[in-house]
Amino acid sequence: MNLPGILAIYRYEMARWVRTLLQSLVSPVIATSLYFVVFGAAIGSRISEIDGVPYGAFIVPGLIMLNLLTQSVANASFGIYFPRFTGTIYEQLSAPLSPIEIVAGYVGAAATKSIILGLIILATATLFVQIRIDHPVWMAFFLVLTAITFSLFGFVIGLWAEGFEQLQLVPLLVITPLTFLGGTFYSLSVLPPLWQTVSLLNPVVYLVSAFRWSFYGTADVSVEVSLVMILVFLALCLGAVWWVFKTGYRLKS
Repeated sequence: MNLPGILAIYRYEMARWVRTLLQSLVSPVIATSLYFVVFGAAIGSRISEIDGVPYGAFIVPGLIMLNLLTQSVANASFGIYFPRFTGTIYEQLSAPLSPIEIVAGYVGAAATKSIILGLIILATATLFVQIRIDHPVWMAFFLVLTAITFSLFGFVIGLWAEGFEQLQLVPLLVITPLTFLGGTFYSLSVLPPLWQTVSLLNPVVYLVSAFRWSFYGTADVSVEVSLVMILVFLALCLGAVWWVFKTGYRLKS
């Protein structure tokens, strides 16, 4: 295992993130604060609690997941796309680095950024509402697992994209809508039976449900089922990355 090579990629990506710290951290924090003002004040005044949890506190896990998913995909996709755009990806492919080591550097950095952002949003949320974490170990586990999984997904998108427009296509038109419809601001129990069934086709439902369970012990879907769904998606992302490096898709042309 070429640890210096992995750390070189990791440190470079983290340094690039630090240079844009204002955009990377301040913007999501401000957006989260606005969510609390709009949803917490406007909707929270009409919905006192859901499943015994005050509405303002209920939406916190969903808000963290919303930012975690979008930032994991965005950071990882741009991280690998930019070397392709500038042509420096060929230097990395010719360096004594295996595909696993290249992926570990980029995905590790993207996941780290997302986890830091998630923790900052959690700290910001405590300024607005009182939060409890019933299962802190599981909370950390789901946080890290989701960040890694969607960073891998973003890595695949960064290899697939042919331009900056396509780079933004999936996060804006797929990830964000699925997150808003995945129980971020509501419980599936408030939906009609038909839409509850349809919602189960949304993979984000399982992420938000499991993460919310780690906070308050309440979930729309069984935690075991959610864990299996997350691991299945992780396996699919790993398979896609393996196929890319095996075939050289968008790497050798």
